[in-house]
Amino acid sequence: MNSYPSQRAVKRKIKQIKKELSVSIAEAYEIFSKRENNSSWREYKKILETYWASEIPIPEVSNTFIDDNDICLTGNDYESLDLERSEQPKPEFKKLLTKNKEQLTKLAVEFSIFEPTITGLKKSILDSTHTVRTHFELEQFHKYSTQLKGPENKVVKRAFLLTQDKKIKSRASLYRPNTKNGDPRMWFRSLAEISSAGDQIGIVIFDDDAYLINLSYEDLAKLLKYENQISSLLQLYSAKTRSHSETLLAKLKEIAKHPVIAQKTGDTAVGHALEAILGIEANSSKMPDYNGIEIKSGRGGKNRNTIFAQVADWSISPCKKSAEILDKYGYDRGNDFRLYCTVSTQRTNSQGLHFKYNRQYDCLEEWYKDRELVAVWPGLLLRSRLNEKHKETFWVEAETSKNKDGVELFIYKKVLHTRKPILSQLMPLIESGIITMDHLIKRNGVTGRVSEKGPLFKIDKKNLNLLFPEPTKYKLT
Repeated sequence: MNSYPSQRAVKRKIKQIKKELSVSIAEAYEIFSKRENNSSWREYKKILETYWASEIPIPEVSNTFIDDNDICLTGNDYESLDLERSEQPKPEFKKLLTKNKEQLTKLAVEFSIFEPTITGLKKSILDSTHTVRTHFELEQFHKYSTQLKGPENKVVKRAFLLTQDKKIKSRASLYRPNTKNGDPRMWFRSLAEISSAGDQIGIVIFDDDAYLINLSYEDLAKLLKYENQISSLLQLYSAKTRSHSETLLAKLKEIAKHPVIAQKTGDTAVGHALEAILGIEANSSKMPDYNGIEIKSGRGGKNRNTIFAQVADWSISPCKKSAEILDKYGYDRGNDFRLYCTVSTQRTNSQGLHFKYNRQYDCLEEWYKDRELVAVWPGLLLRSRLNEKHKETFWVEAETSKNKDGVELFIYKKVLHTRKPILSQLMPLIESGIITMDHLIKRNGVTGRVSEKGPLFKIDKKNLNLLFPEPTKYKLT
C-alpha cells in the first residue's frame, strides 16, 4: 500500500523547499511533486486529495495549510520574486506562461493573472490584487474603491471557466470583508475544475463577463489554430477591439470635416475640444478615454507628446510632496511662485535639477546640482503607469487657425495609432534623454494654493516608434 504525506507534512516540505531554494510557492509545489516521482503538482494533488479524503480530518491543519498572506500571487508578483534571487532552473510551465502572455499581448487582449493556493481553493477566497483591481476598473467590470464592506454589499457577476473543449458556467463573487481592513476579495465558483494550487490563471473580461483560462496549462498559440472554446473567445475579443478603434477612427474623420472651436486656451485646448465632441467628460482618472483607447491630441507644430503624468514615490523621496519641491527650487513669476521646467538626464536645467538613473535599484532619481536628492520614481511605478495608460492610443494632430473674433479653431488632420508599449525600453529611453519630464507646479499669489499639473513625462513624436511597436498612420482629411 502506498504511503502518502499528510497535509501537515506537505505544508512543512513546501516551506522548506521555498526557503532552501529561494523559489516561489508555485515552483516549490512543482519541485516537491517531481521529488515524489510525479509529473506535476496538478496530477499529484489529485492523488493526495483522494488519500486525504479517506483520512480523519485534522481541524487545526485545514485552516493553516498556507499563511493567509500567501492566498494569491499575481503574475507580476511572481516575476518580482525572480528579480530578487539568483537564477534558478525554471519549470516548463513558466515558459508556457510567458508564451501565453506574449500571445495575449499580440492580440491586444486586456488580461490580469492571479495564482491560487490550496488555502485559497479550499476556503473559496482569493485576494483581489492591485493588478486584478486595475484590470476590473479598466474594463468597467467592478470598482472596489467605491464598494462598501460586508457580505450585504457583495457583488455577484457572471463568469465562465474555459478549457479548449469546455465552457463551464461560474460566477464571480466580489466583496470587501469587515475584517482585515476590508481588503478586496474575490471568488470564482468551480475554480478547482480548471485550476490547481500554484497555477497561473488569466482573467479576460468580455461583454461584462469574466472568462478564466489556465495559462499554466493551455497553449494559446496552438489553440488559435483551430476552433475551440478559448480561440472563439480570443477571436471575438480581438474583433471587438478592432471594432472600437475602427469606430473611433470613423468618428474622427467625420469631426475633421469641419473646424472645431476651442473652448479654452493653452496646451490642453486641442484635446479638450475633441473630447467634448466625442462626449468624453473631463476628469482626473488615470484610465484611458474611449473604450480602453487613450486619446492624446496636440497642435501640429508641437513636437513633444505627453506620455503620462506621475508624481514621485513620496515614501522614499526626500521631498514628501510637490509643494516642498516648489519651495526649494521654484522662482517668482509675476504674482505667482512657480517651478515650470524640463528635467533630463542629459543636462542640468536653469533651476539646478537633473535626472540620474540608478541601475542598481532600477530607480529614476531627481537631483539638485549633484548635491541633493530631490525625489525618486521606482522603475516599476513608471512602467506600470505606461502600461496602464497606453494599451492602445490615438495620437491626434491638429492644425490651428483663428476666426474673425480671434478664437482658435482646430482642424484634426492626422492620427498615429499605437498598441502595447515596449515596457523594457522605458527606463533606457529616459536614461538616454529621449524621454524627459516637465514640472508644472505653481503657488497662486492670491490664494496661496499649490497646483500640480504634472510631472509630465514626454517624448518627441518622431521617437514614438522606439516605445511603441509598429505605429499605424492615418490621414483624417
